Amino acid sequence: MRVNSPTTGLPTRLRGGRFINAGAMLAGLLLAALAQPCMAQQSSEAGPITPSAAQADASLHKGGTLRLVASASGGTLDPQINYGARFVNLFANVYDGLTAFRKVAGPAGAQIVPDLAENIPTPTDGGLTYSFTLRPGLRFSNGQPVSVQDVRASFQRLFKVASPTAGAFYGTIAGADACLNTPATCTLEKGVEIDPAQRRITFHLTRPDTEFMHKLAFIHAVILPASSPAHDTGNTPLPGTGPYQLETYDPATRLELGRNPYFQPWNPQAQPEGFPDRITYSFGIPDETAVTAIENNQYDWMADPIPLDRLGEIGSRFTSRTHVMPHPAIYFLSMNMHEPPFTELAARQAVNYALNRKALVILYGGPGIARPLCGMVPTSLPASDIGCDYTLGASPENPAPQWRGPDLERARALVRASGTAGQKVTLITANTSTDIAMGTWLRDMLESIGYKASVRPLNGNIAFPYMQNTDNHVQIGLTGWAADYPSPSNFLDALLGCENFHPHSDSSINLPGFCDKQTQDLMERARSDTALTDEARNAIWRQVNEHVMALSPMAPAFETESVILTSERVKHFIYTTINQVLFSQVWLH
Repeated sequence: MRVNSPTTGLPTRLRGGRFINAGAMLAGLLLAALAQPCMAQQSSEAGPITPSAAQADASLHKGGTLRLVASASGGTLDPQINYGARFVNLFANVYDGLTAFRKVAGPAGAQIVPDLAENIPTPTDGGLTYSFTLRPGLRFSNGQPVSVQDVRASFQRLFKVASPTAGAFYGTIAGADACLNTPATCTLEKGVEIDPAQRRITFHLTRPDTEFMHKLAFIHAVILPASSPAHDTGNTPLPGTGPYQLETYDPATRLELGRNPYFQPWNPQAQPEGFPDRITYSFGIPDETAVTAIENNQYDWMADPIPLDRLGEIGSRFTSRTHVMPHPAIYFLSMNMHEPPFTELAARQAVNYALNRKALVILYGGPGIARPLCGMVPTSLPASDIGCDYTLGASPENPAPQWRGPDLERARALVRASGTAGQKVTLITANTSTDIAMGTWLRDMLESIGYKASVRPLNGNIAFPYMQNTDNHVQIGLTGWAADYPSPSNFLDALLGCENFHPHSDSSINLPGFCDKQTQDLMERARSDTALTDEARNAIWRQVNEHVMALSPMAPAFETESVILTSERVKHFIYTTINQVLFSQVWLH
């Protein structure tokens, strides 16, 4: 999913570099020192952090209003369309799918558990058939019973509303191709079979998908009433099955959640009962103001990353309330392979060679929360260990063991060899001060290797969809991506699979328009060959990562950690691999 763009009070150029370096290094050292204690605190504070422990203490810790804050809203409330971290992680407390990621801290939070389904099925028919039984007695937050008809309609709706992951995640369901071609008439009649009498839902796939259970656990596969409109509902909330319901929403000011009166915990590992009575989300509060407000206990948590000029402050003065948490997320440059100058391989490789990853790490917040990255997979996931093709003294044929620094001379030579020197290049970024700072530095980099470059910042909610639509003729863009589930495929296939390039659409997350047959064949094998061991599958994803970097549709910049500041009253802080902070599990008493 698209990560939230950071905001800082940095100057927009790298002038005064020593000052920026010193501040970033100090903040980075403080946060690096904090990282391990905060992770330990999460797993030991108030005893073992598990939903079962939380349930035992429910009578003591229920109640209160959890107060969230952000500089802007997260966009549409439609859970099958929104693909931004700001709301997707909140929706985990409102909606459920047939399966879910286990809601516990640490690596166990990546495990798949049954949610609205009674069981996790063993696939049959060579990995082509999955049969679930819907739990009895489930109700939506409007009181309506949940039926197998709702399940089938929810998967039809994925295609009818052009969900960003419809093809990428659910394209193996029989009938999906027809639904992608003509969404309005989508039936999935051969792909999603239902038996109301037995409460059974059976999925039939056209080819095996070894990550199908993970994709069913992602937020876009939540179950909604069959009567839900076949279009983006925008500011209108849809009924869910989780412990909270969306009540009122004004994108300019506020979102309010209250308890779902029909919620009964059926599997606390998948969807535990909530502790706060209400959750409020205030918008329009600048990040600097939000930090001060949380320090003063006026808010409990902020969506925007902590500004660089405040990292040292919170690390030294609010140590027990500052959490540095691992989360697979990266920042990268995407180069449109269908727009000059990046139709040329040499031009794309030139950008990779010229990219000063260390400078961008400093602009983002320092080495305590970011590290240079040479491939498209974060180092916390398999298949990331491919070496570094684009650094001093290295090449795709002879990669270095790690990034050593930019090679501007080689970059300039490649630009000249590509025949694109002197062409105009416009870089798209989000309009946060950090993205603008990085974008301005990148503009200067592009000029230094031979282009006439400019930077165009756009509103954070607009920038990513704008980059996706080929009608906008975006040449190059700076953006970020976080894992929907912990797999290299979620970075390689999701961002670069042929099936994820949709011209003339705002839902085309394959930003470069990359489609290479050899790479696609490797990805297809890694996804569908059920005979592969984990080691063999990861070896294929490593090959994919190497192929991608050799063709350079993107220039990976750095990977990041999450830095979270909470108010004094927030206890029972649980951070998961997938959903990040579990808002439903916060104790306010």
